[in-house]
Amino acid sequence: MDATFDPDCVFCKIILGEIPSYTVYEDDVVKAFLDISQGTPGHTLVVPKTHVADIFAYNPELAAAVFSRIPKIANAIRKSNPNIQGMNIVNNNGAVAYQSVFHSHFHLVPRYTDHDDFSMTFKDNSSKYQPEDYIKIQRAIEAEMED
Repeated sequence: MDATFDPDCVFCKIILGEIPSYTVYEDDVVKAFLDISQGTPGHTLVVPKTHVADIFAYNPELAAAVFSRIPKIANAIRKSNPNIQGMNIVNNNGAVAYQSVFHSHFHLVPRYTDHDDFSMTFKDNSSKYQPEDYIKIQRAIEAEMED
């Protein structure tokens, strides 16, 4: 797989070895390394070795290659600590969605308890929607689906 790099991207610099990292897995497609923040112990980032800003820049081949490696890495993280009870896999796209490094990456965040200093909450807005609202959204998305 041909890789492209952005000389100003911190993740590209990590991939090229210009910035050290605690790498847990690497092949020709991805590099997985510990997130320096360690939201919980074992918090790992999986990044494609080609510079793509976000999920919207993936083609089907890159998506298949990157996504197919995530279960292997997630299982290794889980097996590394018998106290891991679950895992959040998070991918933020765009500043409004909390993306802070604009090189696509997936956070694999081990979960130890429901009080382990990591949280994700979703507000329930269902009371604001009627069936016709859901149908309108559904149809707009369906109209944009590519074969």
